[in-house]
Amino acid sequence: MHLLGKIAVAGLAFAVLSGTAYGYSNLHALDDVTRDSVIDADGGTAPGEQPADGSLDILLVGRDSRTDKEGKPLPADVLRELRAGANGDDLTDTLIVLRIPNGTHDVKAFSIPRDSYVSMPGGKGKINAAFGRAKAAEAKRQRDSGETDKAKIEQAGLTAARRGTRQAVEDLTGVKIDHFAEVNLLSFSEISKAVGGVDVCLKQATKDRNSGADFPAGQQRISGADALAFVRQRDNLIGGDFDRVRRQQVFLASLARQVLSAGTLADPGKLGDLIDAVKRSVVLDNSWNLLDFVAQMRGVSGGGIQFDTIPVGNRDYRYDPQNSRATAVQVDPAAVKAFAAALIGSAAPKTQPAAAPVTVDVSNAGPKEGLAARVAGFLGDHGFAKGATGNTDSRRTSLVRFGADLAQRGAEVAKLLGGLSTQESPAVPAGHIEVVLGWVYAGPGSTGGGGAPAAGDEPITSSGVVCVN
Repeated sequence: MHLLGKIAVAGLAFAVLSGTAYGYSNLHALDDVTRDSVIDADGGTAPGEQPADGSLDILLVGRDSRTDKEGKPLPADVLRELRAGANGDDLTDTLIVLRIPNGTHDVKAFSIPRDSYVSMPGGKGKINAAFGRAKAAEAKRQRDSGETDKAKIEQAGLTAARRGTRQAVEDLTGVKIDHFAEVNLLSFSEISKAVGGVDVCLKQATKDRNSGADFPAGQQRISGADALAFVRQRDNLIGGDFDRVRRQQVFLASLARQVLSAGTLADPGKLGDLIDAVKRSVVLDNSWNLLDFVAQMRGVSGGGIQFDTIPVGNRDYRYDPQNSRATAVQVDPAAVKAFAAALIGSAAPKTQPAAAPVTVDVSNAGPKEGLAARVAGFLGDHGFAKGATGNTDSRRTSLVRFGADLAQRGAEVAKLLGGLSTQESPAVPAGHIEVVLGWVYAGPGSTGGGGAPAAGDEPITSSGVVCVN
């Protein structure tokens, strides 16, 4: 049984403490939080230094772990309470990057689907496997060098795993990670309880034995094991893992609103519980000065955080010719980098136009309003002339069509939009490329920010409770 669940709420938990003198002074209680050497010595952002790329970037990782912060197994009664199975802990099933632009308090966050197929040491694979690969490689290196102390081997492996995960995210997104926060199953459950529960809303009642989810339709407040089940569930959801990512985002948005509310900020008991929950199982990088961080985060409001998802191509990518059942999520690093850069106002890299002008006509065969115009604008920013836009007959998948003389440019358009299927067709007018966007299109332009949550959904903000599948 797969477990996603563990939402990386550490950064948001710290942000709440900046709102009051009580919270700021008691932040010193976090001095003994677990640290690890995740950020390179020449990386990260020093106190008072302006980030080179225009934002402070924090990687929040949720780890599939049934251990405490010392690596000791959680008690059986705790695992039963959390409805956790016997999974291993060498996967990072939640990856979220917080981008905090300089000079503003508009925090942008984006999710990376756990099955994103990326390049990493050892060959291509799903990004959630970067942790386990790096850990195993370092453990072998330690043993080969003569180390026999199991505790030392485990710690060296964990450090390498965290660094490997950070590097995989940097390579995919082009974002230089300044700070790192990792939580596990237990810390997620306890943080949600510490704030008195989190408000969520479901479009319809749902039940799933694997995750323990059993919820009615409508708005409700959840915490502890129920909160974990809410963000774990993927079975019986139309969008599977993508609906689960969507749930993570609405839960985090609601959590941000909850911890930034006056009811939490003014309650010493809740703040104390929140600090204790963070101390019990959160791991931070060595360079993170929390006092400097909360000073920077002063003034962040509950509505100042927006959650989105990186653009993706084929959600059912058959990457292994020898195993037709092996699937992953296809991503285009160039499109992901352009998306991440746009979140802080950086200019996305533009494609040089061909010698002869190439016009792209975009048709929308799905339900999203304004999709064709957004995609046409995106392609215009990458050197293509804007052609006709509009709606066309309904179809599920997307397609890029072109004449034989524009095969190279057509392939370029398909890649920019996340890896769409292509078709050479003599029916396409000379000098034109035709793009048809199907129901399942989730590439750039699929939302206002270019991300790819569930079909038809816009980015989540922390200003209100959004109903989801």
